[in-house]
Amino acid sequence: MKKSSKIILGGALVVVGLAITYRAVNQAPDASLPPDKQLAQIMEDGGCIFCHTANPDLPFYASWPIAKTLITKDVEDGYKAFDIAPMMEALKKGEAVNEVDLSKVEKAVADGTMPLFQYYIAHWGSSLTSTKTEQVLAWVKQHREQFYPNPLAAAEFKNEPVRPIPDSIATDPRKVALGEVLYHDTRLSGDGTISCATCHGINTAGVDNKQYSEGIKGQKGGVNAPTTYNACFNFAQFWDGRAATLAAQAGGPPLNPVEMGSASFDEICGRIAQDAAFTAKFKEVYPEGLSEATITDAIAEYEKTLITPNSDFDRYLKGDSKAMTAEQIEGYALFKDYNCATCHVGVAMGGQSYELMGARADYFKDRDMNEKSGLTDADNGRWAQTKVERDRYRFKTPTLRNVALTAPYYHDGSVTSLDKAIEMMSRYQVGHTMKQEEVKKVEAFLHALTGEYKGQKLTLAPSPEKKAALLEKVAETRDMRHAAAQKALSQRKK
Repeated sequence: MKKSSKIILGGALVVVGLAITYRAVNQAPDASLPPDKQLAQIMEDGGCIFCHTANPDLPFYASWPIAKTLITKDVEDGYKAFDIAPMMEALKKGEAVNEVDLSKVEKAVADGTMPLFQYYIAHWGSSLTSTKTEQVLAWVKQHREQFYPNPLAAAEFKNEPVRPIPDSIATDPRKVALGEVLYHDTRLSGDGTISCATCHGINTAGVDNKQYSEGIKGQKGGVNAPTTYNACFNFAQFWDGRAATLAAQAGGPPLNPVEMGSASFDEICGRIAQDAAFTAKFKEVYPEGLSEATITDAIAEYEKTLITPNSDFDRYLKGDSKAMTAEQIEGYALFKDYNCATCHVGVAMGGQSYELMGARADYFKDRDMNEKSGLTDADNGRWAQTKVERDRYRFKTPTLRNVALTAPYYHDGSVTSLDKAIEMMSRYQVGHTMKQEEVKKVEAFLHALTGEYKGQKLTLAPSPEKKAALLEKVAETRDMRHAAAQKALSQRKK
């Protein structure tokens, strides 16, 4: 046999050998395994735990000079983007995987962005074959159906990462009535000037449209006020998640010296108890009487009614194909393409996870260069509660429901326009610079998220300043018309 033929044959045998080896080490899980078991095996075989956990058990070569630099960077970036530990624990227990984790896995697998090329080229068993991809996507669909059913959506939208807002949720009407009074009651504040509604106005989309809200004595807080509309769908309350429930959240501001400034709930109860009629009604519902627990429970029950169903987007998901414009439908497609729907998921389209502000670029460095504002305690985000370094600069993802009405944006209220917020989110969170026409389409889609409250489309009531200006304009127009009419009458008499 000629030498060249031997080389060709040898090369062919090497290729065949590599192909056989690749197939041997990259087998998909047995199809007879339960979906959770399939998913867990794919994640383990794929080595996902090496880059997406706090303290990975790395292979021996991770300490080699060249490999160490590459692996350290991959682990740092991977863990920053996604902590896989809660998901793997949920799979072991047969419990619900967080909706955000579910969507992140779905998007990465569907796009083929994970595992990274530099990883699977060296770890053949980690690459995603078509069979593995199908198994992961089937698991996502099955998991959503089991733990996050979507009965309101049309068949084609059952597996979307977002769900329509229901028309109502179960509440106790008697508690709601008391909670509504208390939500608007300035007696919760130390000087009788501030109520919950002062910073979370029912007629201003559940916010006050200010960068920082004003508390007693004109003091300003350090974060932008989140909306109370649809807050009942959040997995925690406040930007840093320090309150686990609506009731716990309601108990915070009254005792905050900057916000409402009461010394204690005993003091608050004493003031309200002077209102004999209200106290009598309160005891009919809460026989134990006024206390921090009963007051906050009533406010929480009222806030459960602050939901805004029947937006154009909700009606679209329910099957009304004409509820959104062509531009808005294209905007929704871009919203998903650019990974927005991996964090803004569920009924509220947000409020289900803590995400790093500036995942792809240094938001705070750029902000401080432009505004010279410097970092504040409020910028620490979730870290303020956990003291875990990974949580520094992480914030609860805000709901996008009614977002067209809730400017200014971000935890620091630093962005006043929706189009700017979209452009910046794409750059800082996704690492992509959106074209202006794309921004416009996504903005149009976000306008479709404005829902209804008590059967009426949510709008912003004009501020006192705007009201005064409008009245002045009306008076001016009336005077001009009156003068013109008098002039015309005078001329006719001549």
